[in-house]
Amino acid sequence: MRRSGKAVWNGTGLEGSGKLETPSGALKDQPYSTKMRFNSEDGRAGTNPEELIAAAHAGCFAMALSFQLTGAGFPPAELAVESVITMEQKGVDWSFAGIVLHLNANVPGIESAKFHELANAAKAGCPVSKALSAVPITLDATLQA
Repeated sequence: MRRSGKAVWNGTGLEGSGKLETPSGALKDQPYSTKMRFNSEDGRAGTNPEELIAAAHAGCFAMALSFQLTGAGFPPAELAVESVITMEQKGVDWSFAGIVLHLNANVPGIESAKFHELANAAKAGCPVSKALSAVPITLDATLQA
């Protein structure tokens, strides 16, 4: 299996802009720029690479956990995941300082200990978590009663 995405950038890093595209059409001429990346934290002006990574991580983890839970006999009713990436700047360079996966889960019939065991296994096994393994990833998991 192969997946791809495309980017075209025009101009300088500070004043230029670009467009992102995916074969699925989920992104089609999606604008991005330095201003959108660092000055438009609400994301309304366009997207940025970190936002896309966070969304991919949340989606991958939710799917991985659904497989873990279903395989253990506890199909989930709902898994709501938010991935929050914290960035830090050192000089002119930016890096990921950490990622927190916030999970709110509705999984009928599962005990808390088993739920947390499977959630941690999904975090470790998620392909996006593996790709981001150089960054500390924390799981904040809540099981609805």
